[in-house]
Amino acid sequence: MKKVYFAILLLFIFGGGLAFIKFNPPIEIGTLGYSEDNKSVVVGIGNNGFRNLKIVEVVVNQHEKASDVKIQKSNALQGFIVTDDFRNVEAKEYVFTDMKQVSIKSGTSPSANFEKLDEGMASENDEIYGISVIHPNAIHTVHIKYKYFGMSFNETVEIL
Repeated sequence: MKKVYFAILLLFIFGGGLAFIKFNPPIEIGTLGYSEDNKSVVVGIGNNGFRNLKIVEVVVNQHEKASDVKIQKSNALQGFIVTDDFRNVEAKEYVFTDMKQVSIKSGTSPSANFEKLDEGMASENDEIYGISVIHPNAIHTVHIKYKYFGMSFNETVEIL
């Protein structure tokens, strides 16, 4: 009988943990930058969860495939660049990586980094991540699909 109670307790704890994660998704949207014609966008993201998260797919507008999507990894002092060419002279000072090769580390909350900047405590060790998107048409919406603890999540960001 004790084994049954123990099994029920474990299921309750596990189910409660999953429900907590599902209702408190770990991704946090921070900075939003875009070109004058809205054909290139940077969506600053961070992870306020307990473990790394993985970006699975990024599409734009009505779920159209973008021309190019990269993860921009920077630091709180350098910030991000909005570019329509990841290989141009200005972009060479920034790190762009294929999204399948990057996990967004936990503890990279944009709001925490903004606080550090406001207090003058930010450093080059404060990692920030941005999803850089290039598309031939104006971008109005960025749809981000990601995985965390084996669960899929979707986040939609409206571009003004």
